[in-house]
Amino acid sequence: MRKLIATALTLALMISAMAFGPTPSSAQDAKPGLFVNLTSDDTWTAAKAIVFAHERALKSGHKPVAIWLNVRAVYLADKKRAPHVHGLMKDKNVSIHDMLRAFIKDGGMVIMCQTCSAAAGLKKEDYIDGVVMGDWPTVSGILFDPRVKTLSW
Repeated sequence: MRKLIATALTLALMISAMAFGPTPSSAQDAKPGLFVNLTSDDTWTAAKAIVFAHERALKSGHKPVAIWLNVRAVYLADKKRAPHVHGLMKDKNVSIHDMLRAFIKDGGMVIMCQTCSAAAGLKKEDYIDGVVMGDWPTVSGILFDPRVKTLSW
């Protein structure tokens, strides 16, 4: 009788482990994405936001990682403006444009606010290569994804 109870208990535990156990390893290993809301064209602020998104999140395997440039931050990717090199950065020759290009090259997404771009008199062709002009489906698809965290600078 004890053997029958032990077998039944073992079977019940195996079934519950399959039904309620851990998720498959690919889902378990997935790291949440990051949506960085950057509103300032201050280069110290921008450099910190870009480094965090690129070096800390994207290079650590978080996906997707997007930087949404809105309000005055739209000026950061304007290819006609001389990109500032911030003195606090390790490599004193890296500009904000360089940082954004490297982020995009490594798989990050830089999204422009369309309304803010229009208010600033900027169009898609005014931005460095790789910048995406944000529309509601693009922004909301990342922003409201339950696997994505939001951080603002």
